[in-house]
Amino acid sequence: MKHHSKLTLFILFNLACTPFLSAQTKFQPQDTEFYEPKSKVVHTTPNKAPSDAIVLFDGTDLKQWVSTKNSNTDAPWTIKDGILTVKPGSGDIQTKQEFEDFQLHIEWKSPDIIKGQGQGRGNSGIFLQGKYELQVLDNDNNPTYVNGQAGSIYKQRQPLVSAVKPAGEWHTYDILYTAPRFNKDNILIKKGTVTVLHNGVVVQYNTQIEGTTEYIGMPQVIPHGAGPLILQDHGDLVSFRNIWIRPL
Repeated sequence: MKHHSKLTLFILFNLACTPFLSAQTKFQPQDTEFYEPKSKVVHTTPNKAPSDAIVLFDGTDLKQWVSTKNSNTDAPWTIKDGILTVKPGSGDIQTKQEFEDFQLHIEWKSPDIIKGQGQGRGNSGIFLQGKYELQVLDNDNNPTYVNGQAGSIYKQRQPLVSAVKPAGEWHTYDILYTAPRFNKDNILIKKGTVTVLHNGVVVQYNTQIEGTTEYIGMPQVIPHGAGPLILQDHGDLVSFRNIWIRPL
């Protein structure tokens, strides 16, 4: 009886699978291949912006930037030898263009001679859409609160690891950013997210942004559309170069 039961189950199983197997064998390789629409061709060269990127700073001028204090005023920071440096006390600068989702590449370095400790040590920031700060800071042997170190979403999320370099050496940030979404009633329906590679190392991975960057208090959810990139004047001689962006 046991032998017949096993045989019966085997036959029933095969009968059940036959339609599925028959359906599978009807497919040909070309049935799952498609040729349209074509992907846009992007040309790349080592250490240069991709061909479809918007170059925000290539070492020559600040035509893509204005003063945050007055958008009708040219960006007042200093350019020397192809390097953009904060002019302490002049205020933040921001892009003329506004963006939503994007890929951003930016290189920065803290001053060669560091003065101060903690947040007073090579401090600046990159504000995504003008509201959400990715911290710039000399992390080398510099204890500070972990959600305020380089690579942090300031006062919200510390980096997964601390990608340290000695003071005065160049750092890279490669950023993939998805803007928050609001409905027609200005209600938040999807939080913004960001992935950050610091010196080629993932330090933020699909990190949810809780709201605006606040020095005191909790993040605020403020409805908005596209926004500029802002580079912060925190009073330190932080430098930048090779800044480009690709809207997604």
